[in-house]
Amino acid sequence: MQKKAMTAAIVAGAVATALAGVAAPTAANAQAKEKCYGVSLKGKNDCKAGAGTTCAGTSTIDYQGNAWTLVPKGTCVSMDVPGDRKGSLTALERDVPKA
Repeated sequence: MQKKAMTAAIVAGAVATALAGVAAPTAANAQAKEKCYGVSLKGKNDCKAGAGTTCAGTSTIDYQGNAWTLVPKGTCVSMDVPGDRKGSLTALERDVPKA
């Protein structure tokens, strides 16, 4: 009986360790990204595309100012888009389709 309990404890420990290993990289990846507005191509945004849209993949024009995409942390404001524009950490009023 004691051997069964020990085996169950070892299995439970192994499962917990495996799950912790899976969760850790996900948290690290999330921390290494930031929302960058105005850099998505039409229909390729990760979320928020303003009035009349729902979320991911709903931007209606390239570089829509109120649609964001996750980019590596620290790169957003240095990202160049056509027309001498850059990405922004906050929603932009440029390139927003008329409602």
